[in-house]
Order: sequence, then structure tokens, then C-alpha cells
Amino acid sequence: MEFTINRDVLLQSISNAYGIIEKKSTLPILSNILIEAKDSNIKITSTDLDIIYSEKINSEEIKREGSTTTSASILHDILRKIEPNSKVELSLQDSNKLKILSGNSKFNLLCISSENFPIVDDKTNDKILEVSSGKLLKLLNKTKISISNDETRHYLNGIYLHKIKVENKSFLSGVATDSHRLSSSSLEIEQNIDFEPIILPKKTIFQLINLLDKNTGVIKISNNKSKIKFEMNGSILISKVIDGRFPDYSKVIPRDNEKVLVIKLNEFKNSIERVTTVSSDRKEGLKMNISKEMLQFLVRSPNSGEGIENIKAKFNSSDISVSFNGRYLIDIASQIENDSIVMNFKDAGSPVLIKDLSDNNSFHVVMPMKI
Repeated sequence: MEFTINRDVLLQSISNAYGIIEKKSTLPILSNILIEAKDSNIKITSTDLDIIYSEKINSEEIKREGSTTTSASILHDILRKIEPNSKVELSLQDSNKLKILSGNSKFNLLCISSENFPIVDDKTNDKILEVSSGKLLKLLNKTKISISNDETRHYLNGIYLHKIKVENKSFLSGVATDSHRLSSSSLEIEQNIDFEPIILPKKTIFQLINLLDKNTGVIKISNNKSKIKFEMNGSILISKVIDGRFPDYSKVIPRDNEKVLVIKLNEFKNSIERVTTVSSDRKEGLKMNISKEMLQFLVRSPNSGEGIENIKAKFNSSDISVSFNGRYLIDIASQIENDSIVMNFKDAGSPVLIKDLSDNNSFHVVMPMKI
């Protein structure tokens, strides 16, 4: 194997693949990236056995076709430190040595034969769902904030992707919950597309978000009960899904919360961030004293004191006081597109429904705290 390639092109591809690799793997081959030179393309592949990522990039010149694997972290660091936009020559000297030349720099990296690299079956479903990369990115960002970190309930450690119907329209819906809060976002899809309901793992979600940030256009999705495939601009991400049953989240969505609070988004978020600085313990909570035209935030900590701030608001009911985890409200506010945030209450002890006036297909539910 021998080829010449632009440093920036190769670095971008290696960076994309590098995020999947486990930093401490018991199998040395899983710390490596597979490099293949064939048919005027360079193919970069990485895997942790649960996720596999591959990407085809253009080479300036392939002198010899072939393949090998080498340390992902070392190759990534070398490319980062090479002069931007420079040419890089890679050549396999024998079965276990990869020579890298660029300018006055020369490296010889140890390799493991590509024959030892695990190949994952990429067959999913013949039926492909096509969605906008921007809309899928928004769905993932709006729901990831409620993913649970409790590994004893592994079925909550991801986003539940499934197809729903609303008023004769079909949507791909994403839902995440940690039992204290729930986030849901949907995007409209074609009615005749089948989609197997799955739970997308957290690591896959963040890797996919990283890729979608750099891609535009259409994403092709296909899946079955055990794995899901995403195809975009020459890249393929295949992931196992979480084996488990996601709870019936519809039971926790408030249906009769008629007490409506409307607040300017920036004032809401900035005020919470200021008053919660007095407490590092989320269990102490953020108290909201709500009246017709005023919202008071109160945080009281026995160890550090208290923080109080009043902001203007509009409330269509009698005064109530309710407490929440302030971090949850900040996370939700960061995903609101409108310049106002709308909170729908039933009473001080029931879940609040939070809506975005600029996105009718997304909402959040937060349980109040007792303090």
C-alpha cells in the first residue's frame, strides 16, 4: 500500500473515526484504525465492536493498493502536528511497518495486519428512511439532555427512536428520560416508511451529533431490531442498539396543565445561572415563587447562603410556589428556539410541561422537587 493525500482531508477522516475507539481496550486491534487504499479511494474504518464507522476519502495518488491497521491515537497526533494543507505520503514497508512522510518529517509506525481487524455485518433493512441532517441533529440535541446515566436501568441510557402518527401525518420521534425529566422531539417523514422502534445508545448519539455537525443534506437511515445504520456523504455509521423495552412515556405527559407561565428566555436562563451559583448541591433545589406579573427565583444553601432574583413574567392563575433542579431548567432553556419559554402547571406537586413556541414538535416534562 502506498498513496499521497492532503493532510487536512486525512486528519478530518481520522478525527471522525477516532471518537469511536475506546481509550483503554483489552484488544490491541481495537486501538487501531483500518486504512485501505483501493479503486482511487482511501477508506478509513474504526470500531469498538458495538459501533463501526467507515469513511471514503479521495487520494491525490495511489501508487499501490493495499491495507493495514495502525495506532489511531499516534496517527491522529502526528497529523495534528503536521503543517496544515501539506501533502502526506503513507507507504506500507512490510507487514508491520507504516512509513509516513511529510516535509522534513518521517515516521515509522508499527502495524497489525488488516486481516485481524473485526468486520461487522452491515446488513440492516432494505427500506431506507431519508431525513434532513439538520432536522435529525435538532432532534438529537433536544432529547439528549434527558438521557439517564443510571446503568442499572440500561434501557434509559439512550434515545428511544420510533415512528408515530399525529393527525394523519407520520413522524420520527425521539424520547429520552431519566425518570426526573423527559424530552421529546419529532420530525415529519413519509407515511409509507417502516421504522423498527429502537433505543439508540448514548455513545452512538454523541458520535452521530459530531458527524451531523459537519454534514449537510440527506441522511439515509435503515435498521432492524439489533442495529441501525446511518449513511451520509461517503460515511457510514453502524451501531448496535440497546436491548430493552423503553417505558410507556405517554403516561407521564401532562394533559390538563392549564396554569401558564411565560418568561423571556434569556432572562429566565441568566437568572437561574446567577442564583444557583450559591449552591453546588443539586439536591438543594431552585424555588420558583410565581405571581401574576413576577417570578422570583430562590436558592438557599445551609453551607453558603442564599440567592434571590426577581424577573418579569406573565401568569394566568393565582400565586404558586414550586421547586426544581435548576440544572434541568438550564439544560431545557438551552434548547428553546423562541425568545420566550412557556411552562404549563397543574399544581405545585405535579410535573410541569415546558413548550417551545417556535417548535410545536418538541416538549419537555420536569418533575418538581420537595425542599
